[in-house]
Amino acid sequence: MSCDLLGWPADGPTLRLDHERFAYAGKFVMSSTGKAVARDDGSIVAAVAFNEDRTDPRRCWLRYVTVRADRRGEGIGPRLCAFVRDRALAREFESVRIAVNNPYAYEALHRVGFGFTGETTGIAELVLSFPPAEGREERYRSGLEAFADRDLTDEERSFVADRLERGTPGRLDDASQE
Repeated sequence: MSCDLLGWPADGPTLRLDHERFAYAGKFVMSSTGKAVARDDGSIVAAVAFNEDRTDPRRCWLRYVTVRADRRGEGIGPRLCAFVRDRALAREFESVRIAVNNPYAYEALHRVGFGFTGETTGIAELVLSFPPAEGREERYRSGLEAFADRDLTDEERSFVADRLERGTPGRLDDASQE
């Protein structure tokens, strides 16, 4: 698998994804966000859209992450996010943020170094940041507890309970190198 940066927001990159295979496919047609993709054997298996924070030009936001339906759960999304994170930091952004709406994305992004800020968006997504704030273990747990208080499927509830018992996940330090 390889990751490719298609362009920064100012470059106006667009990307057409099959809406039946990729969630948020319509968001990638817009030219106002940067785009990066993960490819396997030349075929796109994941994409991320990102842009500069409107109120803080030193912060980059990962806006939409999508993984092809038949490839979800393989760790491709978090590896692609780590790839973009590293490019943003090299471009002299001081931090990279992403808002997540499910415990699976929350866990996956923690594994590549993002940490819960304690903040939520107006639509109850949990905000994660890299570099993470101090108190990674406590913040990780408080984010999981926020999910535990929500209306979850039985599978999600079991996932959250297991992660609360297990504790903070280890980091995939070489995630952006794969």
